[in-house]
Amino acid sequence: MPLRFAVIGCGAIARMHLEAISSIPEAELSIVVCRSEERARKIEEEFGCRIVKDPFEAAQDPEIDAIDIITPSGVRRDIAVAAAKAGKHIIMEKPLEITTKRVDDMLKACEEAKVKCAGIFQFRYKPAWIFAKKAVTAGYLGKLVLGDAYNKWWRTQEYYDGSSWRGTWELDGGGALMNQGIHAIDLLQWIMGDVLEVYANTSTLAHANIEVEDTAVAVLKFKGGALGVIEGTTSVYPGYPMKLEIHGTKGSLIVSGDHIVDFQSTIAPPEAFEEAKGLYAPVVSMSTASDPAQVDCTWHRMQIEDFVKSVLHGTEPSVPGTEGRKSVEIINAIYESSRTRMPIKLPL
Repeated sequence: MPLRFAVIGCGAIARMHLEAISSIPEAELSIVVCRSEERARKIEEEFGCRIVKDPFEAAQDPEIDAIDIITPSGVRRDIAVAAAKAGKHIIMEKPLEITTKRVDDMLKACEEAKVKCAGIFQFRYKPAWIFAKKAVTAGYLGKLVLGDAYNKWWRTQEYYDGSSWRGTWELDGGGALMNQGIHAIDLLQWIMGDVLEVYANTSTLAHANIEVEDTAVAVLKFKGGALGVIEGTTSVYPGYPMKLEIHGTKGSLIVSGDHIVDFQSTIAPPEAFEEAKGLYAPVVSMSTASDPAQVDCTWHRMQIEDFVKSVLHGTEPSVPGTEGRKSVEIINAIYESSRTRMPIKLPL
């Protein structure tokens, strides 16, 4: 019997979730929560699912096994807690929620109900980032010295003006870091290891009528001793691919977009260079750097399929909620550092 899904939300990112779930043989798209009558009608016609307006009705429906939450970030906790108490497994878009406290409430509810909880961090499935993780884990770069993440994107004023929740603390939870830069931050801590301390400045430099930052810079200290930098913006025209630079005493690795730009090592075996060679490509502007709608659903499908298998076979999802929490904690620490003008130690 397939895993029966309710998708909670029908905004800009909904299509890739609906297509991904519909393409997985072991999954069934049963319900979509949508308050827009026009969108609801189109979804019902195309996907043949039931439409409801109340997220809690869907989250507690007895004919649903799992929910996929793609609402604005700041309203996910209560939906997830209700779903967990109803015995539903949960996967949700990044960020899981807007504060570690709210994330912890969800994780506690899932643990108590013994249901799965996972976050969507689809870049972890892409070959270049998998290679980066493998190279560091295998020690190809020697002792890690620097780990830097750059997410220099562009969002128009219309991007913010066209939504009642974008750019607000209550529902977006932050700006260029919490909404856009979180993928780069997730990859950085996944590859480099835990962050011990941050010192940061954030500002709003290019957009009007938003409460949150559109430009941020943070200096990091990692548990292993390495230092690093995070730069995240939605204020840089025309927008450039997400980039990580990892440097060590025996080698360096730069990944931009979804491709390796440079890999150097004095100790890596020949097969590592051959693998890296197949992941090189010219650096071109990544579409999502300026247009959030241009995302390939392939990687979402892979992660949702992994989640489905974890539920059906009783295994751990590849990116459990505890992993999704880490990037929220780092971003919360960056905001606190910018607010207090002080270094902030982690864990919070």
